[in-house]
Amino acid sequence: MAIARDMIGKDNHVISVIGDGAMTGGQAYEAMNNAGFLDTNLIIILNDNEQVSLPTATMDGPVPPVGALSRALARLNTSSNFHRLREVAKGITKQIGSRAHEFASKLDSYVRGMVGGAGACLFEELGLFYIGPVDGHDMEDLVHILESVKGMPTLGPVLIHVITEKGKGYHPAEVAPDKMHGVVKFDPKSGKQLKSKTSTRSYTQYFAESLTAEAEVDEKIVAIHAAMGGGTGLNLFQKRFPERCFDVGIAEQHAVTFAAGLATEGIKPFCAIYSSFLQRGFDQVVHDVDLQKLPVRFALDRAGLVGADGPTHCGAFDTTFMACLPNMVVMAPSDETELMHMVATAAAIDDRPSCFRYPRGNGIGSILPPNNKGTPLEVGKGRVLKEGSRVALVGYGTMVQSCMEAAKVLEAHGITTTVADARFCKPLDGDLMRQLAREHEILITVEEGSIGGFGSHVSHFLGLNGLLDGNLKWRAMTLPDRYLNHGSQTDQIKIAGLSSNHIAATALSLTNVNLSSHLLLSLQI
Repeated sequence: MAIARDMIGKDNHVISVIGDGAMTGGQAYEAMNNAGFLDTNLIIILNDNEQVSLPTATMDGPVPPVGALSRALARLNTSSNFHRLREVAKGITKQIGSRAHEFASKLDSYVRGMVGGAGACLFEELGLFYIGPVDGHDMEDLVHILESVKGMPTLGPVLIHVITEKGKGYHPAEVAPDKMHGVVKFDPKSGKQLKSKTSTRSYTQYFAESLTAEAEVDEKIVAIHAAMGGGTGLNLFQKRFPERCFDVGIAEQHAVTFAAGLATEGIKPFCAIYSSFLQRGFDQVVHDVDLQKLPVRFALDRAGLVGADGPTHCGAFDTTFMACLPNMVVMAPSDETELMHMVATAAAIDDRPSCFRYPRGNGIGSILPPNNKGTPLEVGKGRVLKEGSRVALVGYGTMVQSCMEAAKVLEAHGITTTVADARFCKPLDGDLMRQLAREHEILITVEEGSIGGFGSHVSHFLGLNGLLDGNLKWRAMTLPDRYLNHGSQTDQIKIAGLSSNHIAATALSLTNVNLSSHLLLSLQI
């Protein structure tokens, strides 16, 4: 934006605000390096609220942010003497020329290293004029600094290091930044969140309990997360195995390659990352894991629609981008019991990478295996949950439950329905797909994911094997090809056209049963 401003001859200010958490990502340094080289006017505000690690806590309470960057930012300080010396050096540069510029630059960096420490020197080495730290809650001082920076016409890129406190001014948020990071309805006075009680636990917790059970019998199993110990449930694992749980900070790319390195030495890493966050580490998944055929296990939390977290956190694309990789085993459980079996399956797969996706929200109350210890599944094999003769509904992941409900609607209209749980997108259960296609008039795949995922793999298989050359009516139901706005997960499912009624309506529309358009419309509302 700053370069575009210069190119079209404008003189406005361009301001970039970045949190200290985002500073652990490599792109931030790529951009700062480029900004320092281009040397155009740009104001960067580093909002440092000591959240280099996301606001989280262990089972024993809050923990300080992880990583060397957090310690470096904490050491930074400012010096008015230094700033005066720096301005003198810049003046000498302009008056005398290039040789003096070299001397002034060395003097600048030397004094910065003494006064501001290694952290400030890093920013300066990247070509940024460092100012700070500044108290972000002192409005008078902050405004003065911003106005002063704006008043310097040829300053080049400048980084203003602003210190803030997360939740400042609201006591419940000040004392519990982890719990108040993302909230449901809450009492403004006390900060108490009004969470409804449920009879089942979250899929996240079932995953953590299952992984802990696997680690009890296999000392090579370790867990990795990117500053999301609470969000991924791995705080529970960390409580039991503190030396086998690694928080790498908000650095998904590094988390993936870190896991790959462990795998090369015979360790069994489980890398737990939100589906949408793994998008940042996809290049590493391809080159550092799949290409090397390393047995890294990816636990993809928040897969599918995520309600109030909105489109930035919606896990729509993981099946598509993971199942296109040649060596990756791609799984999705239909319930919490299946999730535990897939954790066991991933632990047993030791010759290639694997992943399994599971949604935000709670389980359905299925019967759990003893001690939460799953049993490895046969890789690439699905299962039939209900047998019929006319319509086959193939669910991938928790959409299996919606398929079961849709079957009830279809049965009420005299249409016998088979429901299958695919379990695996890759390798696909070709025998099951072939059987369903040959024995049914209608075949519908249902997934809570984007175009290009499970349904695409099924259609590819059907096409290559000539199973679409006859009378089979095949349809794929996926998330719509657009980003869905915030809302409850139930409402989002309806908007996406993936409710049990939508599935039933799709099947009914393909039959020759004489149904009114009013009935079909009512099913889809």
